[in-house]
Amino acid sequence: MKLKEIMSNTQQNKDLKDYREFEDLGDDHVASNFETPLRADAFEMDDELKMEMIAKHFKEIMHILGMDLSDDSLKGTPNRVAKMYVKEVFSGLNPKNKPQPKLFENKYKYSQMLVEKDITFYSHCEHHFVPIYGKAHVAYISSGKVIGLSKINRIVQYYSKRPQVQERLTVQIAEELRKVMETEDVAVVMDANHMCVSSRGVGDTNSRTGTSYFGGKFNDEATRREFLDYINSPNK
Repeated sequence: MKLKEIMSNTQQNKDLKDYREFEDLGDDHVASNFETPLRADAFEMDDELKMEMIAKHFKEIMHILGMDLSDDSLKGTPNRVAKMYVKEVFSGLNPKNKPQPKLFENKYKYSQMLVEKDITFYSHCEHHFVPIYGKAHVAYISSGKVIGLSKINRIVQYYSKRPQVQERLTVQIAEELRKVMETEDVAVVMDANHMCVSSRGVGDTNSRTGTSYFGGKFNDEATRREFLDYINSPNK
């Protein structure tokens, strides 16, 4: 048997083993930790090469599925998907895209909570690479500094634009705001639809998933209730 054939058979055996391990796991969702799993060399390759390689591999996926890539509607799809992955929906993987919020002195001496409600976010389930979308509600109590409101939205969007699980996304947003604002008094509530639940598998189109993080003063029942009452109040 030729070396190339041996290597091919070895890879096929590994792929088969990986697939069987997946079959044993089924649809159980496993989250390893609250850091996005990334290799140490994740950003040694530049974006252009990443897009070139993704396009090549996605073209192969389409070919395996039986799609006719000579059709005018399909022939540009691999490149479009590659650009979307690197420059748009997974751009939050790259730390160079991380927002750098500017803080301001709290000259008004405002000491109550500030709430940014109904922040629309779009993410992707890291188990099936299909969309997660919904609303984030974020609050903090100033420790002496304030942040531009749009920067809160940008923090939510940055961590959303990567393969995610909702629990991790919630904590990452809260931890980033806690670090930036230098305060433990941070709250995040997220309410989301998961396409991996509604468009496949169980096919439940009505269920939604809620996650929350309460730090510092938001662990006080009255403060937490004030926050929850506000975000649950109808918009006028």
